Amino acid sequence: MNASLTGKSQSWRGIGILVGMVLLGFCFISSLTLGVADINLSQVYQAIMASSESTDHLIIRTVRLPRSVTATIVGAAVAVAGAIMQGLTRNPLADPGILGINAGAALAVVMAVFLFDLSSLSAGAAFALIGAGITAIVVYFLGAASRGGLTPLNLAIAGAAITALVSSITTGILILSQSTLDQIRFWLAGSVAGRDLELVGQVFPFIAIGLVLAFLLGKQLTALSLGEDIAAGLGQNTAWIKASAGLSVVLLAGGSVAIAGPIGFVGLVVPHLVRFLVGLDYRWILPYAAIAGSIMLLIADILARLVLQPRELPVGLVLPLFGAPFFLYLIRTRIRR
Repeated sequence: MNASLTGKSQSWRGIGILVGMVLLGFCFISSLTLGVADINLSQVYQAIMASSESTDHLIIRTVRLPRSVTATIVGAAVAVAGAIMQGLTRNPLADPGILGINAGAALAVVMAVFLFDLSSLSAGAAFALIGAGITAIVVYFLGAASRGGLTPLNLAIAGAAITALVSSITTGILILSQSTLDQIRFWLAGSVAGRDLELVGQVFPFIAIGLVLAFLLGKQLTALSLGEDIAAGLGQNTAWIKASAGLSVVLLAGGSVAIAGPIGFVGLVVPHLVRFLVGLDYRWILPYAAIAGSIMLLIADILARLVLQPRELPVGLVLPLFGAPFFLYLIRTRIRR
C-alpha cells in the first residue's frame, strides 16, 4: 500500500513538473509579446527565425529575447539558492542575502565602477562573482569561529553582521561618488532590462554548475533540513554537504547578482510555495523552485513594463509587491508558534 501511494505521489509530482514547464513557456512567450509595443506571435517567430531588420524584429531580438532569457535564468537561480539556504540553516526566513552574498557582490561591482570606471556589465560580472565568493568565505569562517561552531544560528548572525557592514560601505561610496551612483543605480534596484545574450552567456556556466550541484545534493539536503544529528545518523558527511551547498549558493546568487543586480523576495517566497505543493523532499523542491522562480520573475518583469507605460520600472521594485505581504505572514506565523 505504501509503495502504491509513493508511486502515485511521484507520478503527480512528475505531472506537476510538466504543468510548470507549460506555464513557464506561456510566461516566456508573453514576455516576448507584451510591452509598450504589442507584438503578435507570428512576428515573434519571424524575428527569431528570420533576419529581417524591421522595428518589431529588432525589438524582439535585441531587447525582449535577452530580457526574457535573463529573467528565466535569474529567477531559477535565486529561487534554488533560497531553497538551499532555508534547508541549510533550517530558517524559514532565509534567502541568499542571509550570507551577505548579494551585498558582497553589489559592493564588488560598486567598487569596480568607483575605482576603475567600468562602463559595461560584462566587466562587472566578474567582480560580482569574486565579491560573492569572498563574502561567503568570510561569513563561513566567522560562523565557524563562534562559540558552538558552524551552527545555523551562528551562520545567520555572521551573515547579518557582514551584510550590515558591507551595505554601509556600499552606501558610503555611492554618497561620495555621484557618478558611480548614476552608472549603476538601475542595476542596484534589480533589473533584467538592457541585458544582452553575451553577458548572459558569460555568467550562465557558473549558474549552470550551481544548479547541477544543487540537484545532486537534493537527497542530502533533505536529511540536513531535518537536523544535523539526524543527517549524521543517516551516514551523511554534514561538513561536506554544507561546503558543497554553500558553493552552490555562491555560484547561483553571485551569478544572478552579476547579471541582474540584487533580486529580493524570490528566494524567500518561492521555496515556501513549493513546499506546500511537494512537501519536504529536496529532490522535488529544487526543480519545482527553479521553474516557479522563473515564472515569478517573468511575471514581475511583465508587470514592470505595463504598470507605468510608456515608462518601465526595475523588476526589483515590483517584486516586493509579492514578497512583502508574504514575508509579514511568515513572521506572524513564526511568532504564533
